[in-house]
Amino acid sequence: MIYPTRRAVAVTALGAPIALAAGLAQPNLWVVGAAWVLGAGLLMLADAWLAPSPGRLTLDLVAPASLGVGVEGEGWVEAAFTGSASPKVQVAVGADARLGVEPRRQTLRLQGGAGRGRLRLIPRRRGEAVFERLWARWRGPLGLAWVQREDALDRRAAITPDIQGVRDQALRLFTRDAAFGMKAQIETGEGSDFNSLKEFTTGMDTRSIDWKQTSRHAKLIGKEYRTERNHHVVLAIDSGRLMCAPLGDAPRVDRAINAALLLAFVSLKLGDRVRLFAFDAKPRIASGATAGAQAFPLLQRLAASIDYTTEETNFTLGLTTLAGGLDRRALVVVFTDFADPTSAELMIENVARLLRTHLVMFVVFRDEAMEALVAREPHTPDDVSRAVIAGSLLKQRHLVTSRLQRLGARIVDAPVDQLPIMLVNNYLDAKRRDLL
Repeated sequence: MIYPTRRAVAVTALGAPIALAAGLAQPNLWVVGAAWVLGAGLLMLADAWLAPSPGRLTLDLVAPASLGVGVEGEGWVEAAFTGSASPKVQVAVGADARLGVEPRRQTLRLQGGAGRGRLRLIPRRRGEAVFERLWARWRGPLGLAWVQREDALDRRAAITPDIQGVRDQALRLFTRDAAFGMKAQIETGEGSDFNSLKEFTTGMDTRSIDWKQTSRHAKLIGKEYRTERNHHVVLAIDSGRLMCAPLGDAPRVDRAINAALLLAFVSLKLGDRVRLFAFDAKPRIASGATAGAQAFPLLQRLAASIDYTTEETNFTLGLTTLAGGLDRRALVVVFTDFADPTSAELMIENVARLLRTHLVMFVVFRDEAMEALVAREPHTPDDVSRAVIAGSLLKQRHLVTSRLQRLGARIVDAPVDQLPIMLVNNYLDAKRRDLL
């Protein structure tokens, strides 16, 4: 694409007073104005012809594959000419609304025909951000014409909820003492997998005594076990309308993904296999079983692709599809919410089917704002109405979780800021008790 610069417009406009003065002095000289405009146009075309060709420019965008909401990233835009080059090139990057790019436009000074510009990448909303366009333009040697090139991009970056926060929490869990004074990674001493034989000491379970080895060595020999590995952990995230409602300063689904990623990181580190499943009106994501810490970036990208929606959750279709894809006993962690007795009843019915074969952990998002309405001292009739409605909703939630507990589900109920840690501790407790 070729178009005039400000200098070309100014030069062309300069011909107007000259043509007017010539026409007033001699009417036959009105053609001076037309000749001036034509000459300026020819000069602009010549300038564009003398400028480096767009085909000799190589444009590239370097950006990370994943970013965390609230954590700025860094990218680079690179431009290089083959052969003769312009001394300066203006570049601009276009991205969708999920990602802010600053500066939107910058000038690269080329050395040896190549230049590089830094970009600040500002994640604004979870999802899959798309770098859509890359523009570059440069002027000819006369400064009268812009030569512009536009490249369509399909570069994507997964934007997930605060990955750095997930990593920090995971590292704290894998230190010697985890949150709440609990040792997070207990390899030996508990579990069901045989590890080794050792001399029986005070405090060991008498059921671990190996009587054959005891008679052979003429002293008490006990079996030491280790935590079993290779369990299947399924993270089932409801991404329907209710889960997109805010809870504090973030939507419920974002908080669910944050907790799910932390649990996935810990599970992969402990040798278990992790699946990710997301559903609303229909199943949206159903990954295979992943193993090893190197699989965590894949789960990050899949979690980032869970979008916000206004559709109602279909528990029957979602959980039935999930159950049909499981060929062995697994820990199924369900992140969901409900607002009325009908949806709660459908949810309980389908969770009950899962409980026949699998261990189900149900994550409850405690609404502290609702609890505050109930606890607040009323001063007006409106305060009383709010408290009654809030109390009714909390009672209904309690009835649902009580029914799930009676069916055999494990309930994770904690304040929002403690929910990820409580979820991991419940998972570790289930492993120690050999419930998986």
